[in-house]
Amino acid sequence: MPMSEDWIFRFQGLSSLPDRLRGILRDRSTVISLPKGTVIFGPGRAPENLLFLLEGTVRVQQLAENGREIVLYRVHAGESCVLTTACLLAYEDYSAEGVAETDITAAAIPRAVFDDLISQSKDFRTFVFSAYSRRITDLFHVIEEVAFQRMDIRLAQKLLDLRQDDVVKATHQQLAAELGTAREVISRQLSEFQRRDWIKQSRGTIELLQPDSIAHLAETEAA
Repeated sequence: MPMSEDWIFRFQGLSSLPDRLRGILRDRSTVISLPKGTVIFGPGRAPENLLFLLEGTVRVQQLAENGREIVLYRVHAGESCVLTTACLLAYEDYSAEGVAETDITAAAIPRAVFDDLISQSKDFRTFVFSAYSRRITDLFHVIEEVAFQRMDIRLAQKLLDLRQDDVVKATHQQLAAELGTAREVISRQLSEFQRRDWIKQSRGTIELLQPDSIAHLAETEAA
């Protein structure tokens, strides 16, 4: 079955909709593909569509007035963007930026269709608000981490999350954006890890020499 016909069944909450509503989604949606690096939305722009991500990853990030970035969350295949949902519901412009972290494919639902289904379908409302509540919980977790958790612990956790064969492909600035801090803070902490012989750094690459020691630090959160 072509993707344009079967995409609805990738989303459990949508696949349970009545046939008539699924037909509206199928007939009035457009499956789009965008290359890696595309800025999908940004501050001051009004949402025109709700995107249901079919393939790839979208990074949603906030840019402060001082130029510092923080990654708020990522949208993965099988999910929709909670910020877009919030802006559609409130008729407000975006306050953050969404960037295609990989090549992506998504089903675009026009605002008019979103408005109609929100007003007509209890099942669609349940799907939208369930996803919304889960993401809000995630965002509170991000706020808690930024405000209260030690940076060395957060950095250790992020290195473990991003590693592939004990190698992390990321710049200091990218790690700073992931953790919502300044690049200088990340550089100082990585220098300390290197002093302990936990890591080896080269341009855009961090090799984990002692992943067990880094994991031990990451686990001290619960201590």
